[in-house]
Amino acid sequence: MKRTILFFALAFAFVATHAQTKKLSYSKLLMGGGEGLFKPLPRILGWKDASHYLQFTSSNGKNVIEIVSVQGEHKVYLDYSKWDKSLPEGFSLERAVDHSADYRKFLLKKKNDIYYFSVNERVFKRLTNDEAVEVNPKFSPDAKFVAYTKKRDLYVYNIENEREKRLTFDGGGLIYNGYSSWVYGEEIIGRSAREKAFWWSPKSDKIAFLRTDDSPVPEYPIFHTKGVHGFLEKTRYPQAGDPDPFVKFGVVDVKNGKITWAKFNYKNDQYIAWPFWQPEGKYVTIQWMNRDQDSIKIFKMNLSNGNLTELYRETQKTWVEWFKDLKILKRNMGMIIRSNKSGWAHLYYYGMNGKLKKQLTKGKWEVKKIDFVDERKGRIYFEGWIKESTENHLMRVNFNGRHLRQITKLAGTHLCRIAPRARFFIDNFSNIHTPTQIFLKSVNGKVIKKLGDSKGANFDDYKLAKVELFRIKTSDNWNLPAIWYLPPDFNPKKKYPVIISIYGGPNAGTVHNRFSRWSVFNYYLAQNGIIVMSVDHRASGHFGKQGVNYMHRHLGKWEMHDYIEAVKWLQTKSFVDTNKIAITGGSYGGYVTCLAMTYGSKYFDYGIAQYSVTDWHLYDNVYTERYMDRPKENPEGYKESSVLTYADRYKGGLLITHGFIDDNVHIQNTMQFVNKLENLNKDFELMIYPGERHGIRGKFFHSLKLQMEFWFRELLNKKFIPD
Repeated sequence: MKRTILFFALAFAFVATHAQTKKLSYSKLLMGGGEGLFKPLPRILGWKDASHYLQFTSSNGKNVIEIVSVQGEHKVYLDYSKWDKSLPEGFSLERAVDHSADYRKFLLKKKNDIYYFSVNERVFKRLTNDEAVEVNPKFSPDAKFVAYTKKRDLYVYNIENEREKRLTFDGGGLIYNGYSSWVYGEEIIGRSAREKAFWWSPKSDKIAFLRTDDSPVPEYPIFHTKGVHGFLEKTRYPQAGDPDPFVKFGVVDVKNGKITWAKFNYKNDQYIAWPFWQPEGKYVTIQWMNRDQDSIKIFKMNLSNGNLTELYRETQKTWVEWFKDLKILKRNMGMIIRSNKSGWAHLYYYGMNGKLKKQLTKGKWEVKKIDFVDERKGRIYFEGWIKESTENHLMRVNFNGRHLRQITKLAGTHLCRIAPRARFFIDNFSNIHTPTQIFLKSVNGKVIKKLGDSKGANFDDYKLAKVELFRIKTSDNWNLPAIWYLPPDFNPKKKYPVIISIYGGPNAGTVHNRFSRWSVFNYYLAQNGIIVMSVDHRASGHFGKQGVNYMHRHLGKWEMHDYIEAVKWLQTKSFVDTNKIAITGGSYGGYVTCLAMTYGSKYFDYGIAQYSVTDWHLYDNVYTERYMDRPKENPEGYKESSVLTYADRYKGGLLITHGFIDDNVHIQNTMQFVNKLENLNKDFELMIYPGERHGIRGKFFHSLKLQMEFWFRELLNKKFIPD
């Protein structure tokens, strides 16, 4: 179904002219400000209990946390300004690095040391006092201890006794205890953990952690150009086919410091990660994956001797994925697993004996996230979609697989937080018609109260781009989700250039029925006469794991097939300037852009490729081998997926940008591509950003202006003058 609507852009960016004709201003987009187009939303911190939630409120320079009942009664729970007056100069609770679950105890940092403040006890004290840097300080669940890493060893601090205890003793150099080395932090545990690789037990008496030995991993040099001589940053970065770090999993007793190691064969080529504690703290589960990433197991670890009991095993012909939202039930009642082994992600109820009790959901649709398990009533609340893959809804199902129900009804994206005891939930909702709203709802989906609405009083005064969400049918019958931003004065009799903005990676779709403030410059480009479009390919996640599996051993192949199909579809539109079809993206999106401008140069005229992978031999082994297998196992696949293979097809029209000290996608990728183009006597544009890592953040404004100048010159045949 095609939906045509008026869309909107980021608030902070508009020049007032007169009613319903206001236009975006590039300068004000950068400066901020706003003309009443949007309002700030309340910041909901989470549920305090079954019928109260905590909300951060800022007004007239006063910042407080309120406790709000579901009946709407507000009461100040924590006044930041009041308590900040009790702290020494330079400290503020708003800048705390961690806090207890009830926001009554806080950890603060100053000059690398950790400080503690208790609201109830009105106690402020310094916990550490040395030159070393304490990293990732985290309260124990009972907030009586703090765990952190220092000089790559794991420590714990007893707040009451004011004593620091060192728990590991071999950290430093290439040994990491409780801290992720590069490839685990990027690809396995994830960036949101900020390299933290330790996990408190529910009873606050033990800490599970990873010990990483990076000595097998090759060293990669990153050269910094500062100063007269510059300097060399040496990182351990395993590229495709390289050895991985040796990783061990241990559990340490906080009281006596005894470490129990899980009894894996640590000489095996393997990955170990994603522990989950049993709710009563009686044992911990740990996940194991083989180097080929086509087999995964969940083990229960005996805390006294490290013995492992296998609870679950899964093997797929392509690759498997970590169970990042595994739910271990109380009283040894089993576990809820979200697996895509059927080709679609669904819920399974397993006993702790490893036997399947019930498949809870099934069909050609996806469960995206487990939100809450109500063990009292035997219900699982989860998010996903059934009818439309561009949407996200809250649903529930019973432990017996019956009474599947979609709770949210309004078309769009619902991001939900369930209250304890599952009587209420908070719903962050938006769709392409509606800026983000926040609702308090009963568990049956009935609205109790609207908590916030980001639509401002002047929203309807602006003449904005038109946006359509639709599907493009390929020649082999895949209905690809797509969205485009049309000029506000769109005239089907005119000719418009088109920019296809993509990411393109496996299971990483970007086309959704939701409001996005991050697409503001799409509106600006549309206002200036450029159609901006996004399309998701067959392996983007909209078609389940069965669709994503197409990418196995063939990165780039099906993305190009489907993006070219989208261009062929565009070429049938009378209002599209078929000589000015462009593509842009960063990281994996940069890879696809480079591939489009080489392999697909017959269809793409211009492109901006940012911090791009150009050859999968050069990227990290965990990500690359998950999809491509090792280079020695798939030499033809690596060759066919490389941008360098098709450099001779390049016809011009490409701007390449890259951060010089990118430690994720190394600039080596861009340099090898540039070298190939130069040897072929090809013309291109290049901008290197010294001192920039992945993403060009510090010099974002320069990069953005560079892109605008490129698009205006090549697609509009005029000079870009910031208005």
